[in-house]
Amino acid sequence: MKIDNSRIGIALGSGSARGWAHIGILQALSEMGIQPDIVAGSSIGALVGAAYSANQLDELESMVQTLGWKDIAGYLDVSIMGGGLIQGDKLTAFFHRHLKETRIEFLPHRFAAVATELNTGHEIWLQSGNLLDAVRASVALPGLFTPFKYNNQWLVDGGIVDPVPVSLCRAMGAEIVIAVSLNGNITGKQNHNQPETEARAKENETALWGRISDQLEKSWHEKKNILFSRLFGENIKSPGLIEVLAGSIHIMQDRITRSRMAGDPPDIILSPRLSQLGLMEYDRGTIAIEEGRTCVRRMQSALEQVISA
Repeated sequence: MKIDNSRIGIALGSGSARGWAHIGILQALSEMGIQPDIVAGSSIGALVGAAYSANQLDELESMVQTLGWKDIAGYLDVSIMGGGLIQGDKLTAFFHRHLKETRIEFLPHRFAAVATELNTGHEIWLQSGNLLDAVRASVALPGLFTPFKYNNQWLVDGGIVDPVPVSLCRAMGAEIVIAVSLNGNITGKQNHNQPETEARAKENETALWGRISDQLEKSWHEKKNILFSRLFGENIKSPGLIEVLAGSIHIMQDRITRSRMAGDPPDIILSPRLSQLGLMEYDRGTIAIEEGRTCVRRMQSALEQVISA
């Protein structure tokens, strides 16, 4: 079957760590001969979409598969003075190491990222300009990452207004839109009470809290205990601040996704089954990538039917 990829767009949705599934999805689609020439991404979807559009998807996969929790903690430049818990400078440095420094309009594939204008709530389509800046703006999860100033606008996470940017794909010229939604089972994380999972979670929490505690101590030594208590609560066994922020936002995004896709449905929806993966478990990328591949295999017949129509 000969496929005209110039007609095909893919909308890569938000979903924090579950977004690594986008890598496996894009790779599996490519093996089918489906290589979308139009890519729209929101939040983590913008990051993976940027790597794909720059022909760097394999490099991103290699990095994700070796990413450990200590590496993740190393990207957390904690600050309580800005508009988010994490300043984002180290995250920006991460983008510079793993993505090409280029302009969106020079990419091999057409690409756009979605962000949200903080003051007005407007949906902003980033279709030109610096690629890394567009990604940084799109991933600025409110309360967690500080807003990003782009073209004199303060921008935050694109998933706030359009978690799965189908409309943007169509506006860019896509005749067939493949949507990837990661938030459909956002409240269904399983295996939470299994001993192995609990032990792993405890280890990760200890590393994360140690990192945050060290940084707070450097800048706020005399008030560390008070700040620590107010920011993260008295009981480490209760949901952490990051988990609450991310979880609440993604529940909201799931509702927005359902509403928007009801009004502007894609031609096909891919929904990886990732209820076992926590939103902040970026160090479990191998699981997400493989489920992305499996998701495409489950939907192969439907994909072939849509593409050949």
